[in-house]
Amino acid sequence: MTVHIAPPRVIDPSVDHSIQAIVAGTSTDETCNTDLAAAPWTFDTRPGYGPGSSMGDVIPTGAPRQGELPAEYRETSDADLEARIVAAKATLGDRVVVLGHFYQREEVVRHADYVGDSFQLANAALEHPDAEAIVFCGVHFMAETADLLSRPEQAVILPNLAAGCSMADMADIDQVEECWEQLEDVYGDLDTPDSDGLLPIIPVTYMNSSAAIKGFVGRHHGIVCTSSNARTVLEWAFARGRRVLFFPDQHLGRNTAKAMGVPLEHMPMWNPRKALGGSDAQTLTDARVVLWHGFCSVHRRFSVDQIDKARAENPDVRVIVHPECPMEVVDAADEAGSTDYIRRAIAATEEPTSFAIGTEINLVQRLAAAHPQHEIFCLDPVVCPCSTMYRIHPGYLAWVLESLVSGDVVNRITVPSGVADPARVALERMLAAKPPASVTEPQTS
Repeated sequence: MTVHIAPPRVIDPSVDHSIQAIVAGTSTDETCNTDLAAAPWTFDTRPGYGPGSSMGDVIPTGAPRQGELPAEYRETSDADLEARIVAAKATLGDRVVVLGHFYQREEVVRHADYVGDSFQLANAALEHPDAEAIVFCGVHFMAETADLLSRPEQAVILPNLAAGCSMADMADIDQVEECWEQLEDVYGDLDTPDSDGLLPIIPVTYMNSSAAIKGFVGRHHGIVCTSSNARTVLEWAFARGRRVLFFPDQHLGRNTAKAMGVPLEHMPMWNPRKALGGSDAQTLTDARVVLWHGFCSVHRRFSVDQIDKARAENPDVRVIVHPECPMEVVDAADEAGSTDYIRRAIAATEEPTSFAIGTEINLVQRLAAAHPQHEIFCLDPVVCPCSTMYRIHPGYLAWVLESLVSGDVVNRITVPSGVADPARVALERMLAAKPPASVTEPQTS
């Protein structure tokens, strides 16, 4: 008897190829904006985050803009760009390290020496103290963090200065300083502990924030967190303060505190455009966590309806979402965890499994290609990548690398020392806050 074994599925990890096929009419899938098929330099002179998940978000006045990319990089073929990147990296050797975030397009990630989340990549930069340059293929706050943790003589380069982060921009330093002053009117001196040795409130900022915000936190007894250690950081903060001010992502703060048993009624929202954040003094006095009115536009796209549809089509589907998703989505999912947790959960599953994933499409599509034994798909059926991650294109990577070969450093990101010193304090507090060995990351419903 002849046994027929089905060949493994071949999945293209390139989101750009998917979008080009949608726009060309050779795919029946949908995209949130057909402008995603255009080269990102098309949008460099325009205000805004560009097409994709954040295209409806309001960009702050004065947000960094990218100057015109030289024509030789705009007009060359994809194959030529790839060859030039490979050649430039070979010429530079150990003088440069290229970091690629999980959410970067496949055409960029393939050239990265390290791929990971923002904090993993910042730590990867530390492993190359002799490199002259760190090319960070991610967004602005990530390059700032790498500059904070790298040696002063190392140049941290962001290939496209327009690659910001709409969530990080939702909490600017002026708004946070004004919030702090209003909270002082409610709580009294925020630097003086009570009879139990607890401060009135401890500021906690997500890694996805500007260096200025990290510096503010460092100056005010606070700490930085990531999506994988948010619970440990909140425990650290509650051991030192009556309350926590959590920014800029309301959803990570709410989901983490709720899993720790903090009632929703003790988690008021702070809207920086309203007096007392839209609350009253009594509500703020009763609060345990004051949540900033910020969010990730990628993860806000996911819904309970999408989860219900996935389960209706396959009752055995395993739903894993990022904790930046709204609370009702995290509650409806089987698990919630960081991008690295999602990656590790899939890699650790041996039996062929159907996974519905609630996070950025570039990572999901790359995971599907890497694990063809599983069915892996994005909960959101509309192809809508992170607007700002998508601003990094091989053309920019080739430009910054060839500039280094020529002895020129372009697009260098530098954090002023007055901001950098307290920001490092906040990061060092995070590094020192270790979770107990018995604590595992995922929040399960």
